Amino acid sequence: MLKIALPNKGRLADDARDLFADAGLEVRSRGDRALVASLGGEFEGIFVRAQDIPEFVADGAADAGITGWDLVCESGRVVVDLLDLGFGACRLVVAARDESGVCSIDQITGSPRVATVFPRLARGFFEQVGRQVTIVPVSGAAEIAPHLGIADIVVDLTSTGSTMRINNLRLLATVLESSARLIAAPATTAIASSVDRDRERALHELRTALESVLRARGQRYVMANVPRSALDRVKRVLPGLDGPTVVDVLDGGQHVAVHAVVPQCAIYRTIADLKTLGATGILVTRIERLMP
Repeated sequence: MLKIALPNKGRLADDARDLFADAGLEVRSRGDRALVASLGGEFEGIFVRAQDIPEFVADGAADAGITGWDLVCESGRVVVDLLDLGFGACRLVVAARDESGVCSIDQITGSPRVATVFPRLARGFFEQVGRQVTIVPVSGAAEIAPHLGIADIVVDLTSTGSTMRINNLRLLATVLESSARLIAAPATTAIASSVDRDRERALHELRTALESVLRARGQRYVMANVPRSALDRVKRVLPGLDGPTVVDVLDGGQHVAVHAVVPQCAIYRTIADLKTLGATGILVTRIERLMP
């Protein structure tokens, strides 16, 4: 049974649980405070802090885990990035107070203090751009540091930049783009024994299951009966993944049934175009999984 390290709280935890449930691996625990849970016959979930998951995975305490890429990079531990899960998207950015007059990294002079929860990444970034700074590690709320006189600059996470603007901070540069990732210990990707092969197979199946759910999100399955004479035009309306599936309708050959996967954002226009072509019996359904 493979152990999967999952965040124990916060938005990442909620999104990870939803993803596993949609993949048929619903978290089954004895209570909200349980530290372990069943994820199906081959997987067991262990709940830890998101920032500790890279350590758990790299050290082999967990075979795989879900956490933010920013936390993986900050840890410095060697893990394998199996899948970008899409949620938890954010940026690690450099910001300075508006009144400082600093508008770019090139304008940073001297050895300013930089407050951050990500000292490793911050230090590496400023070394790369050739700016000497003094790193001031903080445990949270780095954006308040300049207002308290603790630091001149901050390196912190942002999703939209609104928190930075509210606190009169100007974005200077992006250090890292981050999102939630499925990561694995390097040992689980090397086929050396029957145990390793079983782990490799289980991890591959896990990745495939989660990826199929992610691929289905934002897509809809459209079915409609259309006049055979309009089939060429229908193919332009319903391109599908590899073109629409066309099935004969038992009405003497006047109509065919077409099936295709369509982006959710295009459904309104697709239905309108199908009606213009004389389509009837239009049906739109959600997709739980989508395999290429």
